[in-house]
Amino acid sequence: MNTVHGLVPILATPFLPDGSLDLPGLRRLTEFQLASGVHGVAVLGMASEAFALTAAERRLITTTVAEVVTGAVPLVAGVAATSTVTAVEQATEAAAAGADAVMVLPPYMVAPSPAQLPEFYAAVAAVGPEVMVQDAPGATGVAMSPQQLVELGRITGVTSVKVEAPPTAPKVAAVVDRIDEPGFVVLGGQNAQFLLDELAAGAVGSMPACEIPDLLAPVLTDWQAGLYDDARARFDRLLPLLVYGLQTGIAWAVHKEVLVRRGLIDHATVRVPARDLDSRARAGLTAILDRLEMTSLTGIR
Repeated sequence: MNTVHGLVPILATPFLPDGSLDLPGLRRLTEFQLASGVHGVAVLGMASEAFALTAAERRLITTTVAEVVTGAVPLVAGVAATSTVTAVEQATEAAAAGADAVMVLPPYMVAPSPAQLPEFYAAVAAVGPEVMVQDAPGATGVAMSPQQLVELGRITGVTSVKVEAPPTAPKVAAVVDRIDEPGFVVLGGQNAQFLLDELAAGAVGSMPACEIPDLLAPVLTDWQAGLYDDARARFDRLLPLLVYGLQTGIAWAVHKEVLVRRGLIDHATVRVPARDLDSRARAGLTAILDRLEMTSLTGIR
């Protein structure tokens, strides 16, 4: 039975100026997600700079967040390995560190054959935590059709898919229309830029970055209550910021600059090959935040 739904932000990984982990900042960030009414939290995703983390850091991050969450909401850990054996290893480590579910990219250094995909996901699902298939061909180069995703959902332990293949809403609808296994659900990604369209298409939630969960949670609440105009009004104000955080190379710095401005972390440090914001990008972000009248954690006035 799937336990991942609703608003499930992917946590940034805070670093100190020297590039080492900022665990107090990570704890504050996690506590803020819970206080904002999220339905789950995720670590080690693309928005977490997982590509720049060591195996030991992955374990420490997952354990630290699990200690804060203490079972209040599901904890999802990303798996982005390049083979079955390494994906199983990462999923096993995540489970041991306290993850309830794993969000799993397909192998991407060598594109898997159609027959290898279900074998890969079945092997990871055998580890124990629920498996979310991460459909992100822009990052992996691995395209999975709606029918393939539904077939993966028939594997025991595979309970959800995060659709990040644009245009996302039509693909969400195509998967939802084909689902024939109860408990298999669809979530959106891409920093929630098409959140309302995905919900209208049958998605049960979204997994954006983590800087504004307090502002996104009311959007989902309004939508689920049938207050569609209110949801749209809230969402439309946030959309420029959501889109700004999708820029190749600087997305991580955008997320962290907002987190610093809101007082949630102390430093916007990113690890190479992620890039810092230059003066022009920082000015553009400041203009967006100023229009939102966002000051610290006061949200939108």
